[in-house]
Amino acid sequence: MAELKTPLLTVDIIIRYQGGIVMIERKNPPPGWAIPGGFVDIGESLEDAAVREAKEETSLDVTLIEQFHAYSKPDRDPRFHTVSVVFVADGMGALKGRDDARRAEVFTERSLPDRIAFDHADILADYFFYLRTGKRP
Repeated sequence: MAELKTPLLTVDIIIRYQGGIVMIERKNPPPGWAIPGGFVDIGESLEDAAVREAKEETSLDVTLIEQFHAYSKPDRDPRFHTVSVVFVADGMGALKGRDDARRAEVFTERSLPDRIAFDHADILADYFFYLRTGKRP
């Protein structure tokens, strides 16, 4: 019998902070900027994983506002198939890149970095469209 393989579960967090959103510059491949996030641990809820990953990568405490959307295209992560549940949160505290983040910075829709990892440019385009129209992806 073939080994059963399923996609890996992740969370990503669009953190609203100081008039923009927080992105991290990745230390590890794939290179580029990303919204904070990571893998959900066994025994951990999506919400707890989102709060933990936000703190680990940005040093911020977050209050989750809403579950935005799930992204599941098989090629969204070049390393393997992942499914990400994306949350919107408000960040509090002093921003500092840690863990998998080389650094963390605040961007607006007009100041997004050129090199964005994974499908995070699509996620952010959906988010900013949602802010303007109220329509979800």
